[in-house]
Amino acid sequence: MESSTVLSRLILVLFILGLAVTVAEAIRGHQEKELIRRPGFMYSRIRGRCTPQFWSSRREAWPRMVPQTSSVSKVFGSRVYERYRTDLTLLEATERNDDNNNAFSSLLKQSSAALLNSYSRKDFPYTAWEVKTALIQALVSEEAASLQAQRFSHANEACT
Repeated sequence: MESSTVLSRLILVLFILGLAVTVAEAIRGHQEKELIRRPGFMYSRIRGRCTPQFWSSRREAWPRMVPQTSSVSKVFGSRVYERYRTDLTLLEATERNDDNNNAFSSLLKQSSAALLNSYSRKDFPYTAWEVKTALIQALVSEEAASLQAQRFSHANEACT
């Protein structure tokens, strides 16, 4: 009887050791898969490379389609005369700091960055035509301007 107890304990210990080895191999295999999926220290763009602040810092060359000295009215069309100065440039629009309480200023600032992103970022969700059209359509009211500025802001922040 004593030998059967020793034998059953030995089988139990072997079973537990086998289970531990199986779990350890599974964990190691999972870690190896995680190492393969992670890029490590590869270069990647950081967030914020598409914001109005980034474009106003002049750290990257502007797209040739819209030079920094382009006037907002020439780029977005004559409808912007109602809300903005006729001599306001795109660079000045991205540098604006008066957008906290003014929906139209925020719209122009975010639209300018979105337009630059549409020309220079392959995966940006808006085309240049969509940016220009959305800005013109949002000029009808403060509510529409604020909503469209938020949409462009989210797209600009999410851009890489």
